[in-house]
Amino acid sequence: MRLGINLGYWGAGMDSDNLAVAQEADRLGYDVCWAAEAYGSDAPTVLSWVAAQTESIDVGSAILQIPARQPAMTAMTAATLDSLSGGRFRLGLGVSGPQVSEGWYGVKFDKPLARTREYVEIVRRAMSRERLSYEGAHWTLPLPGGPGKPLKLTVHPEREHIPLYIAAIGPKNLEQTGEIADGALLIFPSAAHLEETAISHLRAGRAKAGLTMEGFDVCPTVPLAVGEDVHALADTFRPYTALYVGGMGSRSQNFYNRLAGSMGYEKEAAEIQDKYLSGDKDGAAAAVPHQLIDSTTLLGTADRIADRMREYAAAGVTTLTLAPAGFTLDERLNALRVGTQALERAGLAS
Repeated sequence: MRLGINLGYWGAGMDSDNLAVAQEADRLGYDVCWAAEAYGSDAPTVLSWVAAQTESIDVGSAILQIPARQPAMTAMTAATLDSLSGGRFRLGLGVSGPQVSEGWYGVKFDKPLARTREYVEIVRRAMSRERLSYEGAHWTLPLPGGPGKPLKLTVHPEREHIPLYIAAIGPKNLEQTGEIADGALLIFPSAAHLEETAISHLRAGRAKAGLTMEGFDVCPTVPLAVGEDVHALADTFRPYTALYVGGMGSRSQNFYNRLAGSMGYEKEAAEIQDKYLSGDKDGAAAAVPHQLIDSTTLLGTADRIADRMREYAAAGVTTLTLAPAGFTLDERLNALRVGTQALERAGLAS
């Protein structure tokens, strides 16, 4: 099992620290550094900044939002970043959510599976440098009856095949991801529930495409905090968990709330959402069960974290992406080092 890091969103007040974290991860031999975007910092700018100041770690978008860009633009960005980084770019895509898609980008959040499939097909064609033409329900290239003609990408990526990942949560999205992508970006992963919540659906998609899980990258993001008091460490993640389970999306369309329910916390997830949407964020955080946090994070000493890493590896995780927590840069850097120590103690280091 390999290790990655996730820097989250740029502009949260830790930008200089984030670069130091990426550079330390590079020095320690981490496999990939991911950056996110929502409606603040964009991922490609951050990734180009990180790639220019690191040596060997891959840089990946987790995610580039599908409603934010035309697919050909995404192919251009991927090819450019792969070229500039010396073949170190990984393209992660996702549909975002209805509030961001419709509120920020003005793009209707409908038929996300069909839209994602067409988007991936166009991006792959463009990145392969074939002349681009496409007829689908959501995109038609070139537009009929006008001056447009099939064009070919002029940038030469460093590699013939840029790895393509999709952020997926629901069963149908996971199955399609297994069918059309090279990897899956997961969030709130519980090792004990990973088979039924994710792996089985990914496997079904791979089988649909005549493929196995061999070579497919299962890549969940897991917050990491180091210390002796596991309950105190878990409490620091209560607002984070409450935000996703209670406030990410609308009452009827919250993918993270459904995920918590599928892991056996349906009643608790409903309470968290009720309190969060009513404005009681503190109450929502207090309602998050300790076990939900503990099972979806890496908390404690190197030995305890090593035990949890073995569970993730046994569940089918191939790249475990860590989000190192800490109030200071030194605490975050130490968490990275403990991550590598734990991987070695678990006997999982390559």
